[in-house]
Amino acid sequence: MTSWNEFAAAAPRISKIFARRHAATGNLCMLATLRADGSPRISPMEPRFFEGGLWLAGMPGTTKFRDLARDPRFCLHTATVDTQVGEGDAKLFGEVRDVQDVALHQRFAEALFEETGFDLRGREFRPFYGADITGASAVEIIDGKYMEVTIWKPGAPEYTVRKD
Repeated sequence: MTSWNEFAAAAPRISKIFARRHAATGNLCMLATLRADGSPRISPMEPRFFEGGLWLAGMPGTTKFRDLARDPRFCLHTATVDTQVGEGDAKLFGEVRDVQDVALHQRFAEALFEETGFDLRGREFRPFYGADITGASAVEIIDGKYMEVTIWKPGAPEYTVRKD
């Protein structure tokens, strides 16, 4: 599996587009999971970059976290309201792993408080999902004339396909 830092080194174009769009929306993304019956579910999510990883932490007991506990596969899509995707668009595919490390949770909560003022210090994080990235893609419109789709899979460099 691939951490965020490993992914960013292997797929610099896609990771830059993802990080830029993630920041532009106040960290909002759309998370796709699988329901118990196998049908898809889309949920808002504010993933966070921390200590070289991408973390999907949030309110315990939600349907999206129950989905991930049952089936760890996900797709994380940058939120956009621009139908022309002028600022780009990116998707990450992967699997989550529940990381139960109290010291990590405390550092995460402290960093979250310092960055946002949202105070989760001293709370228990169950689950605390780390994202292992298994694939990614990004779209950019170049000079308003054509679309470039960049694709990455582990073990290979990212590559770009131009569509006129």
